Amino acid sequence: MAVELREITDDNRDAVLAVRLAPGQDRFVTSVLDSIDEAEDNQEGKPWYRAVYVGDEPVGFVMLSWDLDPCPPDMNGPWFLWKLIVDERHQRRGIGREVVARVVEIVRAEGGTELLTSHVVGEGGPAGFYARLGFVPRGDLDPDGEVILRLPLQDALPDAG
Repeated sequence: MAVELREITDDNRDAVLAVRLAPGQDRFVTSVLDSIDEAEDNQEGKPWYRAVYVGDEPVGFVMLSWDLDPCPPDMNGPWFLWKLIVDERHQRRGIGREVVARVVEIVRAEGGTELLTSHVVGEGGPAGFYARLGFVPRGDLDPDGEVILRLPLQDALPDAG
């Protein structure tokens, strides 16, 4: 399945904002609208975000901290997978894996050597998903108590191409 990361524009904004989490997933990640608002309110995090498309349909959203100067514990990076949302109707089809593979390609092309992310601990959370992709706990938590994970890019997923 080919996923494409596209800029959010006036033409596709409403369709992208219609991407929905499955019931209960709001404990682990915010909505697309709230994520975009968070990006606007946290410019120091150097947010870079895109809509996830399969064909002509928006099926998700991804946001990174783009090559920032790390300032732990509040700002981890330089490359940090800040948000990953796949619409509830499209989950369990490999889209999340393909999005992470695209992000890995982008970060590698920019000279990144690792990709960080974090997750809330809890049943139904994304810990297993990230572990299957090769992310490992870094050994610390962010200020909100989320587990910080790292993916060394030399060992990362094969290119999504």
